[in-house]
Amino acid sequence: MATTLLIQTEPGLMEVTLPAIAPMTSEQFYEFCLANRDLRIERSANGEVIVMPPTFSDTGNRNVRIVQQLANWVDQDSTGEVFDSSAGFTLPNGAMRSPDASWIRRDRWEALTQAEKESFAPICPDFVVELRATNDPLSRLQDKMQEYINHGALLGWLIDRKSRTVHVYRPNRSPEMLNDPEVVSGDPELPVFKLSLSKIW
Repeated sequence: MATTLLIQTEPGLMEVTLPAIAPMTSEQFYEFCLANRDLRIERSANGEVIVMPPTFSDTGNRNVRIVQQLANWVDQDSTGEVFDSSAGFTLPNGAMRSPDASWIRRDRWEALTQAEKESFAPICPDFVVELRATNDPLSRLQDKMQEYINHGALLGWLIDRKSRTVHVYRPNRSPEMLNDPEVVSGDPELPVFKLSLSKIW
């Protein structure tokens, strides 16, 4: 078998197959990420390694606005932990994903060992947010959102600035699309949390 690298470029994903390199083990993937700290790296369930450049400045600015609002709610609610886009999680299907923002219930997070927390924790966040950048294929992000839901997420938001829409994902439901909302509510999964989109658009 070969290792496949998917390298994100301006028009989309460029696939590079390395036939002489066997698929990475979890330990090798961890070392690969440590050796390439300036890159954003994910791994699909079938072992494809997805290499992305650092977030573009404008997208990074919007990302921090999302995390800021979520962190403010977490400080008041205190039932869970918030994570930014640099945090990676190993899903039950073996994929390693890094949502732009995420939240995990405190009891689930505290059930992990310290070693698990210090690596790509083997847990799917309860809530995830993906913010579509200019060059992100929408279908790839939609697949990621469904993957989160299929493996334990209770709520997911895919925010598309280009079309000013928010795609809302929940288990056992078709995604709901909100057109140009001013605010998106996290109820009932995240009680009282509301994301203002005025500084996200």
